Amino acid sequence: MIRVLRVWGRGFRVNTVPLCTGKRPAVERRPQELRTTYCHAVRSYAQIRRREELPSQLDDLPSTMLKKEYTGVQIAGAVNDVVKRLLSLEMASQAEKHKIKTQQLVDKVRSDPQDTSSVEVKIAVLTAKIRSYQEHIQKHPKDKANKRKMLMTIDKRKKLLKLLRRTRYDTFEHVCSQLDIVYTFPPEYYRPVTRRWLAKKALCIKVFQEAKKLRAAGLLRKKRPVKSGSKPEVNQAPGTPV
Repeated sequence: MIRVLRVWGRGFRVNTVPLCTGKRPAVERRPQELRTTYCHAVRSYAQIRRREELPSQLDDLPSTMLKKEYTGVQIAGAVNDVVKRLLSLEMASQAEKHKIKTQQLVDKVRSDPQDTSSVEVKIAVLTAKIRSYQEHIQKHPKDKANKRKMLMTIDKRKKLLKLLRRTRYDTFEHVCSQLDIVYTFPPEYYRPVTRRWLAKKALCIKVFQEAKKLRAAGLLRKKRPVKSGSKPEVNQAPGTPV
């Protein structure tokens, strides 16, 4: 015998059977109510972490700027608004915008308009690529292939910056200031980080801090200064063989 009961303000189908059989009544939930229950359970403990969006290098490009292929074309009154939108950055792809941004960075550092292969031009091109990779990885952090390409591009730019700094230091400073590059010196000695090394380093820092506190409180004995030079003479009794 099937009846509809009101449980917790909702309708459920309950199979009512005689009490002498010893069986419990089976409660059947509707699919929609079951889905709602699961959604409430997930929302109670699952929280979406929103990453901070980095500003894109393409944000400063105006939408009315023409594409790279139509930079020198005068289309003020020759075409209508639809054609203007097609030829401008409003309808441009990401690759076309990246070309214009790369050209802007190259124009900042090169001294000759015909220069396309100098060290500073290569650094500007690599800088535009690195920033594009950073924006992509910020949106897709699990993309290992592009992350590897970005690291390889950073290594190439480091070598070129090192060469430019060693040969032409004035140009190196100009390039870093124009492209907003912070040059950091590589470490003199590189040691692979292991768990054992990290634990040992943390212990040494802790011991140093405790010794500093004891020395400030006057509870730590000062080491005796070691005399440099010959060994101290030992008093020998007369008649003792040497």
